[in-house]
Amino acid sequence: MESVHYGDWVIVDQAGRIIACQGDPQLRTYFRSAAKPIQALPVVEQGAADHFGFTDAELAVTCASHSGEPEHLAAVSSMLAKMGLDHTALQCGIHPPKDPNQQRLLAVTGAEPTQLHNNCSGKHAGMLALCLYNGWDRDKYTDPDHPLQRLLISYISEFCGTPADKISLGIDGCGVPVYGVSIAAMALAWARLADPSQFGQQRIQAVKRIMGAMSGYPRQVAGTNQFCTDLMIAFHHHGLVAKSGAEAVYCLALPDRGWGLALKIADGGSRAVAPVVLAILSQLGYSGDRNVLSHYLPAVINNHHRQPVGEIVPDLSEAIFERVV
Repeated sequence: MESVHYGDWVIVDQAGRIIACQGDPQLRTYFRSAAKPIQALPVVEQGAADHFGFTDAELAVTCASHSGEPEHLAAVSSMLAKMGLDHTALQCGIHPPKDPNQQRLLAVTGAEPTQLHNNCSGKHAGMLALCLYNGWDRDKYTDPDHPLQRLLISYISEFCGTPADKISLGIDGCGVPVYGVSIAAMALAWARLADPSQFGQQRIQAVKRIMGAMSGYPRQVAGTNQFCTDLMIAFHHHGLVAKSGAEAVYCLALPDRGWGLALKIADGGSRAVAPVVLAILSQLGYSGDRNVLSHYLPAVINNHHRQPVGEIVPDLSEAIFERVV
């Protein structure tokens, strides 16, 4: 054994009852991009999505940490055009696209990346839609005291079952607030995405539309050879919806059981996420398309000669599966 990644995870139902766990369910960390589907909900629930005519593929990209591939850039550009804006309105910052083909294209053409390539550009497009729809100032929409951010934290509070004043705030890589809560609270939020029946009809329909958009357009949520996309494709027959966050945070919804899962790898090592998530799903009795999952099962480490020299092995020996049926 050369390296060890420690972590904590928990599965709860929409009432917050623990179904299974390993480590500390009350571990506090930042929700990061795994909160994006909840941040996208008011775009639908308040009417902005219908007002601007957003498609489900465009709604999926509002929940995305995308790779900057052509379909991602096209979706965000289309949303902005429907609002009468362009990429300069996005305050997410600029970084190179994650997709290697797009990186090569920019290098060959000598073009520079723009805000569109930022993996959070879809989320920011959704935020701008809410600002325009509600008549809010869009120049400072990333500020924690902006009406938009106050609205979003109220949604996070409701879904996590955590008072807003108990939620720690940090600043994400794209400049907007991130939410510090327990992983049990994150799992509860995702359980309520899996089973929104406790809410009113308008919110139930909004949740179903967001979850349906992510499930129906999994490539929009991440991209080629990205675990979120591949996981949703492989387990599409179960209706599973998943979303990663920076620093090895991972959440998923299991609508067929009304459960939510939240995972945090302690050292932020994202290479540990896929093996652990797939091991948990296997333990729960879920089976996915092994052709889609062949890149992850087993998690082989190859050297520069493409020879297998190691493997990442999950250890669930200390996990507790109390309520699994």
